[in-house]
Amino acid sequence: MIIRSKAPLRLGLAGGGSDVSPYSDIYGGLVLNATINLYAYCTIEETAGQQICIKAYDASAELCFPLGGSLPLDGRAELVKGVYNRVKKDFGPVPCGFRITTWNDAPAGSGLGTSSTMVVCILKAFVEWMSLPLGDYEIARLAYEIERKDLGLSGGKQDQYAAAFGGFNFIEFLPDDRVIVNPLKVKRWITDELESSLLLYFTGKSRSSAAIIDRQRQNTSSGNAEAIEAMHKIRQSAVDMKAAVLKGDMAEFARILGSSWENKKKMADGITNENIQRAFDVAMAAGATAGKVSGAGGGGFIMFFVTPVLKKQVEDALKALDGFVLPFLFTDGGAHGWKIFETDTVKK
Repeated sequence: MIIRSKAPLRLGLAGGGSDVSPYSDIYGGLVLNATINLYAYCTIEETAGQQICIKAYDASAELCFPLGGSLPLDGRAELVKGVYNRVKKDFGPVPCGFRITTWNDAPAGSGLGTSSTMVVCILKAFVEWMSLPLGDYEIARLAYEIERKDLGLSGGKQDQYAAAFGGFNFIEFLPDDRVIVNPLKVKRWITDELESSLLLYFTGKSRSSAAIIDRQRQNTSSGNAEAIEAMHKIRQSAVDMKAAVLKGDMAEFARILGSSWENKKKMADGITNENIQRAFDVAMAAGATAGKVSGAGGGGFIMFFVTPVLKKQVEDALKALDGFVLPFLFTDGGAHGWKIFETDTVKK
């Protein structure tokens, strides 16, 4: 039997960063995000042998282990190992030996939530394979615990819930690890207009979000007044952006996007840099109205808002730089998995 799963990556539209502890624990976080048609993928293939073989294209790792014990966390294919170890601990051994293969539509460090989405995707494959009693909330929460607690990777909470639920979501992050996902019913013409107005540009440089997020956490813990006030404004921007999206107010959407970026830069050092600023200068000179780096900052993707008739002009201007524009569409539906029962035409 073969088990496959996929989970969508996300664009953080507003409020990103307020989902990071300790800010969310003290003040409560609010995030507006939406999933797009870029995905993390996982395939599990049952085998007759007593081995676990991992091929993680996203982590450039290929390795095998005896079936039975926990897998060593040694820096290679950590996401796969973390999910397997937690599933084994909480739900018991897997049915048999297996091969697991993972890959991603976007590079690691892109700011689209690739790592967290991959954890959700892998976990969804195990849920499908072992018929585990986990719904969307349980998958997202367990994925968060695997990544943040079991593996000790820094980050927030929004990516896991975006990947599990899919679509446009207004998410509340409350004290005591309580999370409420509010799916938004966005009219078709509004999503069409957003897709026509948003340009996703990869800076050509991936980055590790951990250092930036650690500085953000430290600023909150130490009571840095400027950083905390900026975070308050970013949290409020999620409320304001939700209203703009539901009404289809594109001018207000662009205003909030630009304001959020100015506040985001005050959260921690390293969020912007010369490479990012150069892309902003080029895009704005060519006609972009506003922009914001996706994710923690420091590199990855920039989301620009552009009047649709000027979009090609901005895209052409950005071609002079080292990155590239990546077309995308918004998508409904979160992580899902399915089984394939092999026939003569489907071979291992």
